[in-house]
Amino acid sequence: MLRKKENDLEWLEFELLQKFPEVKHGVFLHVDLGERGKVEDQKRIADHFGVRTVKLKQVHKDALFEVKKTQKKLSYRPGFDGMVTKEKNVGLLIRHADCQATLFYDPLHKALANVHCGWRGSTLNIYEKTIKKMEKLYGTHPKDLHVCIGPSLGPESAEFIHYKKELPPHFWAFQVRPTYFDFWAISEKQLKDLGVPSTQIEIARICTKQNTEDYFSYRRNKNTPHHGTLAFLI
Repeated sequence: MLRKKENDLEWLEFELLQKFPEVKHGVFLHVDLGERGKVEDQKRIADHFGVRTVKLKQVHKDALFEVKKTQKKLSYRPGFDGMVTKEKNVGLLIRHADCQATLFYDPLHKALANVHCGWRGSTLNIYEKTIKKMEKLYGTHPKDLHVCIGPSLGPESAEFIHYKKELPPHFWAFQVRPTYFDFWAISEKQLKDLGVPSTQIEIARICTKQNTEDYFSYRRNKNTPHHGTLAFLI
């Protein structure tokens, strides 16, 4: 990932998306964009990029919301874990602190998604639902998608003591050692099984729990602020 800084804002960008100048995005560091986070932090980011932002009340499920400029009360939507759009200059903002924030971009149809995926989202395969929704709404084909997964809980930190109750059996092969799971590999397999080319998948492979200087982590600190991943089309 590329690290950038302007004034008092610092963020990461995916290398895979650099060839698409119409996609602006960032994984923002050192700002609290959680549900109870600082309103001024969200405003700072929106003002910096000159976009309206849409934020969700995320519920660790698999519902996805299509963002349109004509919708009223665009700034906040409860009960969803992902957004899709073809609108320009509307920022899709996902908050996270160990969970995966994942961008999907279809350059053929100029369609964008930003998705929150924790372990519950993985078991529900929210990535499959995202691709199917983009296919239904925009004609997206998996082979055209570029998918980027940001900093999140790594395999040496993702412990599931009760995994036989919490995770489906086909996840069990992804243990790196007893009770520790590689959700980066799980997500990559889900995407490849859906037809996304491996060359069009970028995974940051930065563990939020282990990297204490830059990243918030629920596993590390429990009651913690949340990062934000923002993406929009121009």
